Parts: sequence; C-alpha cells; structure tokens
Amino acid sequence: MTIVVSGGDVVSTSGATPADVVIDGECILAVLEPGTDLALGAAAGADRVVDATGCYVVPGGVDVHTHLQLPMSPEATSSDSFATGTAAAAWGGTTSIIDFAGQMVGMHVRDAMEERLAEADGQCAIDYGFHLSMGDVNELALKEMGSLVDEGITSFKYFMAYPGAYYSDDGKLLRAMRRAADLGALVMMHAENGIAIDVLRDWAAERGDTEPVWHGRTRPSRLESEAVHRAAALAEVANAPLYIVHLTSADALEQVKWARDRGQNVFAETCPQYLYLTIEDHLDRPGLDGLRSICSPPLREGHNHASLWQGLRRDDLAVVSTDHCPFCDNEKLLGVDDFRVTPNGLGSIEHRMDLLHTGVVAGELAVARWVETCSTTPARLFGLYPQKGLIAPGSDADIVVYDPTATHVLGVDSHHMRIDHSAWEGVEVTGQVRTVLSRGTFVIDDLTFVGRAGHGRFLRRDLSDVLV
Repeated sequence: MTIVVSGGDVVSTSGATPADVVIDGECILAVLEPGTDLALGAAAGADRVVDATGCYVVPGGVDVHTHLQLPMSPEATSSDSFATGTAAAAWGGTTSIIDFAGQMVGMHVRDAMEERLAEADGQCAIDYGFHLSMGDVNELALKEMGSLVDEGITSFKYFMAYPGAYYSDDGKLLRAMRRAADLGALVMMHAENGIAIDVLRDWAAERGDTEPVWHGRTRPSRLESEAVHRAAALAEVANAPLYIVHLTSADALEQVKWARDRGQNVFAETCPQYLYLTIEDHLDRPGLDGLRSICSPPLREGHNHASLWQGLRRDDLAVVSTDHCPFCDNEKLLGVDDFRVTPNGLGSIEHRMDLLHTGVVAGELAVARWVETCSTTPARLFGLYPQKGLIAPGSDADIVVYDPTATHVLGVDSHHMRIDHSAWEGVEVTGQVRTVLSRGTFVIDDLTFVGRAGHGRFLRRDLSDVLV
C-alpha cells in the first residue's frame, strides 16, 4: 500500500525539518516539502495518511545489543523470547535488533549459528540480525569467520571476562583481531579483567560478603578501564577496528578517548542503565531488590553519569544500545545467598528511545544526536546503512511517529517485556511512540500493537561504511 506520513518534523542527524514521507510498499519513495503540489498529490492518492502533527518522524531505532531467550545457566534463561522481545522493542520505537549466537568452548561456530537462526526463524515482529560471540578461538573458528561474513554476519564479539565460558586470553584476542581486520569485520569487546574479577569475587565470598552490592564492588571500574586500554592496544597492533560494548564508567571512557585521539578505529556504546541507575540507589539494597539490579558490567556510582552524557555529546560514545537480558524474580532469587549465582541482566529493550529522549528534554543531548546514537550510527557501524537508520528515498520504510511532549511512567504494570518486575519502576519519561512502521507495515498503530511474529526478516549485513 501507499502511505503518507504527514504534518510531522522529520529528524535526521542534522536536525528536525517539516516534511511529509511517502511510503510505497516496503520502501520510502519520497521525502517532500509539506504543502507543495507534490505533497498534496501524494496524500490525495495514498491508501492511508498518518497524521503526525506535533510529532517527530524518526528512523526506526536500531538496537545492536540484545540477548533474547539466552540460556545463562541450566536454571536461568533470559525471559523474553524472540517473539515477546521484538514486540516490546517495537513498542519502544525500535525496528531492528542485532542479537548474538554464542559459540562456547568445544562448540563449532557453524552449529552455534544454525541453532540461533532456527530459534529466531518466524518469531520476530521486527527485522533482526546476529553477531557471533566467539568463546573458543581456534583455527577452524577463525577460518569460519570468513564464511559468516559472506552470509551477512559481519561482527564478532569476544570476552576479556568469564573464564571457563567465553574468556579469551590476549593471544587469542590478537589472533581473532588480525583475522577480523583481514576480513573487514568489526570486533566487539566485553572489556572487563575477568581473571582479576574472579579473584575479588572469591575473596568476597570467603569473607561472607555475598549481598548484591558486592557484585558491583568486585567488578571495579578500574578493571573495566584497564581492559579497554588493553583491548585498544591489541587492536592497534592488529590494525583492527574495535567496538567496546556496554561501557559504564568515566575511567573506561578516558581509555576510549585515548585511543580515538591516537586515530584508532575505536568506538563504544553505553546503555540506559549506566546513564540513569546507580550502585548506591539500586544495587546496594538487600535481598531481591538488589538482586534485580545485577547486570554486567555493574551499575556504577552516580558521578559517572555526567561523563557518559558528555561522551555521547562529543561522540566519544557512538551508540546507545540496551544489552537487554531480563530475568524474572524466581531466577534472580537463585543468588539470594550468593550474588555470584544470580543471572546477570536487566530489561530495557522497550525503554531506550524514551529514556534517551528524556535526556534531550533535560538538555543532555540535541534531538539530532538522539537519532544519531539510537538509529543512524548503529546502522552505519553494523552494515545496515542506508537500508536502516535513515529517512530517505530508497531506504526501508522503518518509521516512528514520536510524540515529544507525552509523559508516562515506566513500570511492570505498563511495560510489554516478559518480565515480572522493572528496573525502571516509577521513572517518568517525556516522549512516547505513537505509531511504528517496519518496512511499510504497521506494527504499532496509534498506541495499539498490530504486529505479528514472523514479519521480521533476517538482516544480512554488509561491512561497515565508516571503518578505515
């Protein structure tokens, strides 16, 4: 069908401009000056006109860090399925996600990828892709990276944490980085010094310090910043592009700036929880209240927030994603006697765009930067641009009509994620999605979900167009 989104301000990386968007089938046909003969003619001939008066019209959000139905242990699997998680993402204005296929020690890369593709097939309400998390760097795995790139898997995640599961030592990281550099692929890094962290965790348990707050105290920001520095140094030696996932602290951000000032292709993301939540107010609570806030890396002290917002303004932080990995209370309670047993993760896939727009209202970001960090830059870094992240002729008709003045309160009674509590309980945000189209199909229509599992397509991604 032909759809015209009329009367709104189209937001791009250069600002907000009044414009009408003409959609033909799955793609954007034209972006027209409102009130002109062309615009009036398009509206007159459209199958449907969406009134966006008073709203922003923004490219659908691109969340490049999610963990849907992820097994964390035999007793705990992240509670959002591909169906529920992608529907919740759409409620929040996200129209593309990139999740992970995980290859652990002793597992073949190809088996990990095929298993994950099968789990998502026919389940997603919006478009989706995958990174590969490589926990077993060996000759066969390095060779298979080439075939994955050919199949649209163009980013690979490695871990400096979690010994015995996904951890890679510096030698393995260097080999993987060199291989990625040869392929033109992007290296993603969980940067925490896992060897030292495990010592601190064990010491805490030996002392009897097993309350939730010790999850944060045994993963200090200095061990994040050290790992970011080391990862950047290895990437420089390998001549590889590097993307630091879920950066949390001012200390770690300084190391990203150090590498970028040296001219390296180093990028970093942060997440809403590290911009708003704190170890003092959320993790330092007894029992279930504290366990609910356990994620990795952990929540930090509130003084880090200002540095992270500044990093977003100055482009030292390039992307905001969610690291969405929710667990229900019965699973969080596995760690009631020992924080080390608690499955790590929070639920935020539905709230990213609203929380960041609330930052716009508070003066932390310009509206153009909101769109850049939530839509355009993640699309560019991960090989989806200009198909995604842009409102322009020829791009996918992933369109969000967003009311910038609506206020609402986040919480378990109103969210659509499959989780029985909310890290964001009682938080008031300014800005709300009104309508969402994914490739020209309505998923949210005037605050009503009309999408379906199976609409979303697998995204075969290109190499990034911004890596040197």
